[in-house]
Amino acid sequence: MALPLRSIATTKVGRAPSDPLDGLAKRLHNVLGKDGGTRLAKARVAAWIRTLIDTLFPQGAEQTYATAGEVRDALDASAAELRALLRPLEDQIEDPASIAAAFFQSLPEIHRQLMIDATAIERGDPAAESVDEVIVAYPGFLAIAVHRIAHRFRELGVPILPRVLTEWAHERTGIDIHPGATISYPFIIDHGTGIVIGETAVIGTNVKLYQGVTLGALSVAKSLASTRRHPTIENDVVIYANATILGGETVIGRGSVVGGNTWITASIPANSIVYQRSEVHVRQGREDFEAPDFVI
Repeated sequence: MALPLRSIATTKVGRAPSDPLDGLAKRLHNVLGKDGGTRLAKARVAAWIRTLIDTLFPQGAEQTYATAGEVRDALDASAAELRALLRPLEDQIEDPASIAAAFFQSLPEIHRQLMIDATAIERGDPAAESVDEVIVAYPGFLAIAVHRIAHRFRELGVPILPRVLTEWAHERTGIDIHPGATISYPFIIDHGTGIVIGETAVIGTNVKLYQGVTLGALSVAKSLASTRRHPTIENDVVIYANATILGGETVIGRGSVVGGNTWITASIPANSIVYQRSEVHVRQGREDFEAPDFVI
């Protein structure tokens, strides 16, 4: 029969004077410190946000409710669970009960905005057959929904939880939106995989992003973390796949179109079109053709 790890380590020769696992165990035990540190169970947060999303959008939920009263009971249960989730953070926030109450008071407005988002996505995508399809099957909508929820917690001064929520959405959708980003509505994400939106980005009304878009920061010192580092996207802008827009001073003017694979670090006037022009060279023969020098 195989011996357990500790038994193997101590058989015959005894335990090593400085067993590295003992040191690791001590460090892990002390992670939270005497005051309990900051503890937020990710699995419990994931279960909470899944349940809340299912309650808000029953089109794809496993559980359904027969009456409005049952829906209200589900919301009340979600509020109670939120209070429990916030309790380990109570040394960093106001009363968890008041935070939970403030969040749930905001929930009708968050839901209203999300329905406007879903409707705009459906209207702008020829492949979408209904708003219900957007809600049930579009990763961009899920990422937006979780962001609007996480952003509200950020406004309420709750630490860590907003990032855990948006990272849950990131894991599920491939879309990485920092909860600090300010995003108006409707906001439209088409496909969405690989989108990155930084903490201080500001996005106006009726903005549409395709997959791979980055709204990022130019390299800045850690001491400048509290300054504007990410771009502003004004109303009615379309940004196509794999465009990269960087810098806190960068503003993409209203009504502009940013083409795919562009790299922008300076402001663009309103109603501009930014794109890269591809050149096609037809070779006359293999002898005269000089292949591009690249390695994969």
